[in-house]
Amino acid sequence: MTTRIAVFGAGSWGTVFAMILADAGCEVSVWARRPEVVDTINTTGRNPEYFPGLDLPPGITATTDPAKAAAGAEFALLAVPSQTLRANLAAWSSVIDVDTVLVSLMKGVELGTAKLMSEVIAEVTGAGPERVAVVSGPNLAGEIVHRQPAAGVVACKSEDVARRLQAVCHTGYYRPYTNADVVGCEIGGAAKNVIGLAVGIAGGMGMGDNTKASLITRGLAETTRLGQAMGADPHTFAGLAGMGDLVATCASPLSRNNTFGTHLGRGMTLQQTVAATRQTAEGVTSCKSVLDLGRRHGVDMPITETVVDIVHGGKPPQVAVAELMSRSSKPERH
Repeated sequence: MTTRIAVFGAGSWGTVFAMILADAGCEVSVWARRPEVVDTINTTGRNPEYFPGLDLPPGITATTDPAKAAAGAEFALLAVPSQTLRANLAAWSSVIDVDTVLVSLMKGVELGTAKLMSEVIAEVTGAGPERVAVVSGPNLAGEIVHRQPAAGVVACKSEDVARRLQAVCHTGYYRPYTNADVVGCEIGGAAKNVIGLAVGIAGGMGMGDNTKASLITRGLAETTRLGQAMGADPHTFAGLAGMGDLVATCASPLSRNNTFGTHLGRGMTLQQTVAATRQTAEGVTSCKSVLDLGRRHGVDMPITETVVDIVHGGKPPQVAVAELMSRSSKPERH
C-alpha cells in the first residue's frame, strides 16, 4: 500500500523533500499558499520559482486546501518559515488526523517564547512526543534537487515512528539515519544557521580559512553547551545534525545564511542584504531567539551574541570581531 504524505510548504526545501518522498514511492500532496504555484505544479509538474527546469517525479500533486492536503496522510511535513509555524499550524490542526505524525523540516527557534519547533507543534496541536518528529542534517536543497548523495537524520522519541519515517524518505541518493534526540537535532539545526552567518561575515570581510575554522569549531562548542543544558545528548553534535549540518552551511555558497553573512561582511546593510538575497535566511531572525534560549539556560554564547550585534544591533563587523577576539582567555574545554 502506498504511503500518503502531506507537505505543508512549497518553498525550496518543501519542494525538494516532496521529490525525495515521491522518489521513495510515496503519494505526496503539497500545500501551497498561492494558487498560481499550485496550478503550475499540477499542470506542468514543475515549481519554476525555485527550480526552473526541474521536472518533479510522478506522485506529487498540489493544493491550496489544507484539508485536502492532509486527508489520509500518515505524515504531515511542515516546511514553512519557523516564525510562521504557530499561526499556520493553528489554522491547519483541525484538519490533520489525530494519528498523523507531525514532522518539522524547519531549523529555527520561535521569537519571544524561545521554543523549539517540536515544542510549538506539541503546544498548538496537543500531539504527544510519539507524534512529533524532526528532519535535520547537511541537506542543501540546491544539491539534493540534482539527486546528489546526501545523508540526514530523522528524530523522534518513538523509535518505531523514526523507523517508519526513515523508510518513507530513503532513496538511492538520500540516506536518513534515526535518532531519539529530538532536542539535540533541533538545537544543532537552529544554531548552525547563526554560525553560518558568522562564517559568511568573516568571508565577506576577506578573512581566511583559519578564521572560518575557528568560528566553526568554537561555534560547535557553544552549540553543544546549549544542547547539554537542555538535556540533549552531546554525541548528537558530532553527527549529521551537528557537525555535518554546520560544515555544509559554513562551507557552501548554496547556504542562504552563509551568503547573507557574506553580504553583511562586505558592508551591505541588513535591508540591502534582504533585498539582494530574496529567500529566507532562518539565522537572521533565529539568532535573536537562539541567544535568548542561551540566556534562559545560563549558557555563554559569544559568537551568537556577536552575530546579533552585527545583524540587529548595527555594530560594524570590524568592531564586533575585535571585541570577540579580545575576550578573556580560557581553557579550550569551556
